[in-house]
Amino acid sequence: MAGEVRIPIRTDADVVTARRQGRELAAQAGFSATELTIIATAISEIARNIVMFAERGEVLVGLVGENRRQGVTVVARDAGPGIPDLEQAVRDGYSGYGGMGLGLPGSRRLMDEFEISSEVDKGTTVTMTKWRRDA
Repeated sequence: MAGEVRIPIRTDADVVTARRQGRELAAQAGFSATELTIIATAISEIARNIVMFAERGEVLVGLVGENRRQGVTVVARDAGPGIPDLEQAVRDGYSGYGGMGLGLPGSRRLMDEFEISSEVDKGTTVTMTKWRRDA
């Protein structure tokens, strides 16, 4: 990915850093203020999951281009416990910790493309892309 930032995630402060750096990179690609908020929120949710469930991981944010359109792709990886039931984990309202259940399903709704792979005892990777809407 061109124009790329990699943020190690261990603490809540790292979540804030990932959110800010992802937003800054997306701003360089010309996303609207509303789209920047959406991207930053999705990054925040996914990075927070790393802190809560895996203790450490990383978020990679990069600019992508495809068929004359521009976007931002976010890849969040961890080596945590993994997710035994992915289908349940991306269902609205499901929470693995008693929260509101907005993390994975919310991020999936906010972004244009969303993929998740997870292996128990090996970790989880979430890849999501938001494409810029041209006026």
